[in-house]
Amino acid sequence: MSVLELRSARRAAVRRLDAPVASAASPVEAADRPWLDQILVGDCIAQLEKLPRHSVDLVFADPPYNLQLGGDLVRPDQSKVDAVDDDWDRFESFEAYDAFTRAWLLAVRRVLKPSGALWVIGSYHNIFRVGAKLQDLGFWILNDVVWRKANPMPNFKGKRFTNAHETLIWASRDREAKGVTFNYEALKVGNDDLQVRSDWLFPLCTGSERLKNADGDKLHPTQKPEALLWRILTATTKPGDVVLDPFFGTGTTGAVAKRLGRHFVGVEREHAYVEHARARIDAVRPAPEEGLAGVTPKRSEPRVPFGSLVEAGLIAPGTRLTDARRRHAALVRADGSLAVGPESGSIHRMGAAVQGLEACNGWTFWHVETEGGLAPIDVLRQRIRSALTAVPA
Repeated sequence: MSVLELRSARRAAVRRLDAPVASAASPVEAADRPWLDQILVGDCIAQLEKLPRHSVDLVFADPPYNLQLGGDLVRPDQSKVDAVDDDWDRFESFEAYDAFTRAWLLAVRRVLKPSGALWVIGSYHNIFRVGAKLQDLGFWILNDVVWRKANPMPNFKGKRFTNAHETLIWASRDREAKGVTFNYEALKVGNDDLQVRSDWLFPLCTGSERLKNADGDKLHPTQKPEALLWRILTATTKPGDVVLDPFFGTGTTGAVAKRLGRHFVGVEREHAYVEHARARIDAVRPAPEEGLAGVTPKRSEPRVPFGSLVEAGLIAPGTRLTDARRRHAALVRADGSLAVGPESGSIHRMGAAVQGLEACNGWTFWHVETEGGLAPIDVLRQRIRSALTAVPA
């Protein structure tokens, strides 16, 4: 296949890869999607009915935990702990909580794109009930992730283990969902070339990040740290995606989404939270577009066979390739094969043959002489890939 044929075959994929980063709604988007980058005030289920079907790429949900507190919690010095005792966390029974959970899950499932996914976070009080409802409604669990808190609240009564973690469930819209975003390569690079595990260590939201009310007290009892949402959005969304948070609270999801060039839509019924969330998000400065570009997955890069380098004139027939230490040599043929003595084959097959190995990555094993010295032939392959993904003037 020639370079021109490769260019044509990859054009559609290139358009997708080079889609512009969107950090704020354009005039067209604002008119077509007036809910974009907005906080919808009111009951989450009623407000979600206003959103179009299949309009959201990702949902992050931090629903009420239904903590079932039986009285005030005090420290050993008899000072009261600022626990979650708000009305929005109270339910008459497990049955009432289950009905509420089913209702909001159905609402977010309707607005999720077929390739979309859901994150939901909770404690032992509610996460297992939520997980069961997820499965009952057809969601497909991809991972459960443990957020291990670096600074958990002690167990003051000394009758149980310290609650030092919360659980997140990551689920696709259904079992057969295709195209669910998972930026595996980028995550691995950011983790010093190690796979990111399902146990995450982050501190609780403290210091200047914690929003306070006029009295200097915590505005919201369960405000999540931005680092947690940063991990979620960089792992499972792309720039320009729409992220829905049906329990918006103080706007952590919106703040991180804006900073990362994603759109958001939040739903929140408590007016006090809405006011502070809007001010918080308005103060966020989005990262520059060039700072949002991530690692391109290998499987998304245009496939370039070695013969394309010969066709493009980057390597002439008759050129001799060597390994980095010049111990082995091979002759390039016009058809893109390599010859070593009487044997010939692909760059990979001949690289393995001269070393007596079962397999070899010929792109990094074989080198070509350049003005600056020996260079792996993979450098030339990248030239063709750059041409294939270049945006026409």
